Order: sequence, then C-alpha cells, then structure tokens
Amino acid sequence: MTEQPTGVAETLEPLVSRLLAPNPSPFTNTGTQVHLVGATDLAVIDPGPDTPEHIDALIAAIAGRPVAAIVITHTHRDHSPGSRPLKAATGAPIIGCAPLAFDDSGPRADASFDHDYAPDRVLAEGESVAGQGWTLTALATPGHTSNHLCFALPETKALFTGDHVMGWSTSIVSPPDGDMADYMRSLDKLMQRDDRIYYPAHGDPVENPQRLVRGMMGHRKQREGQIVRLLREETRAIPGMVERMYVGIDPRLFPAAERSVLAHLIDLRNRGLVVEQGDAWSIVKD
Repeated sequence: MTEQPTGVAETLEPLVSRLLAPNPSPFTNTGTQVHLVGATDLAVIDPGPDTPEHIDALIAAIAGRPVAAIVITHTHRDHSPGSRPLKAATGAPIIGCAPLAFDDSGPRADASFDHDYAPDRVLAEGESVAGQGWTLTALATPGHTSNHLCFALPETKALFTGDHVMGWSTSIVSPPDGDMADYMRSLDKLMQRDDRIYYPAHGDPVENPQRLVRGMMGHRKQREGQIVRLLREETRAIPGMVERMYVGIDPRLFPAAERSVLAHLIDLRNRGLVVEQGDAWSIVKD
C-alpha cells in the first residue's frame, strides 16, 4: 500500500482522482477511497463518512467544478453517508445502488447500513450516468451486500469495485445480507470482463485485475475446503473452526472471520453438504 495522506486529492489518470477519508480501522485499512471521475464536470463515487473535516476536504478537491452525480456502490456507513452533505453543498443527485435498511449482525460498526440513504435514481444492471467525456455503467455485484454495484468507465476500461474487490484484503461476507454464493458468482462475472484496472474503495489500484480475481476465487475455494476437512474430522462450532483456519491474524478480525465462515457454511448447507446442529455444524455423510 502506498503512503497517502488523508484529505488530499491524488490524480490516478486524466479522468480519475482519489481522496482518502480519515476513517482508518482494521476493517477499512487506511480508510475509504473517494473517487472523482471527470475533468470539467464530475462524478463522486462513494463520498464516504459524514464528518465535517472530510466533507470540507472533498469540496475543496471538487474545486468549484459542477458535480453531475454522487454515485454509490453500496450503503455501508463508511461509503454513503457523505452523499447527503455533498448533495446539499453541490445540488448533485444521488445515483446508484438501491436503499437497503438492514440490521447487520456483523462485526464492525462501520459495516452497518446507512438507513438514511435516499437515492434520487437507482441504477439497474447496464444503466449509466454520464458527463463530459465520461460514462459510468452499473454492474450488479451482490455478495458483500445484496445491493452492491460496481461501475465501469468504458472510456479508459477502468472499473470502480467498491468493496467487492479491494486492493488490500478480501471482502467480508456477513450473513444474512452477505451471501457467499452471490459473491462467488459476482467474482466470476468480473472474470468474464477485460477491464484494464480496478479502483477499489479500500487499498491501491489493482493493475492486474484478472489475476487478483482468480486468486480471490481460489482463496474462497481453499477456505471452503478447510471447512469441509475440519467437519469431516468432527462436528464443530464456528469459533473453533476460526481458531484453526485463521492462525496468526489480528484477534480483532476474529468476529469478521466468523461471519465469513458462517457465509461458507450457509452456502455448503444450501448445497446439501453440511447440516447445522444447534451452535455446531457437521458434514453430511456420503
């Protein structure tokens, strides 16, 4: 990860710049990356948290240029709340994913949903918003959340991946809204594309996206294999599986790991491979 100061716009290519929000954590890495697309008029993708310091920095980066759209990939609280003060300051419409008022039982406060998110326009698969010299086309990528969208910039073959594909870690898939089967299908969907570069909401740009996505799919399949092997040995509860599977990780990440293991188990259960027995899980015998 390259060193990047918060609140300072950095040009990534002529049509794209980014600004880092001041919300670092074990789950957001250095913070949420806000992307500005365009030269004369702008789209602001995932404006981030609603804090005065951050919104002031974002408005300074906009530098008086008209904002054509505030574009949202999904409604976790480290992504969409800044849309409201930014709309008030610029008059721009909020466009992107559908609202999702959901009580997430996941492991982190910033992963709970933004219940006040109110888009002016919801984009379906293949629908676009455009400005001078740029187009952003929605790509439905459920899994991390059920309402997650990525946005393709066909003018430069870039893809803004939100939290679906990040530049520093794999995404948390936290049931009941997060769905591992959907997540894997969405990764496979990206494998069928030929994007040149990914711009994620956390971490650096991904310059070899196909290789990363292939590795992420392999990693998830490896985790699934670990779970199956552990359950072939004996019936187990999720915390015990996490201790065996995630050796050496920051203990603060254990709750997130438990959510991902649960997502794998639900997928395996739906495929008839495991069964739930109270707080424990066991393999379906051949």
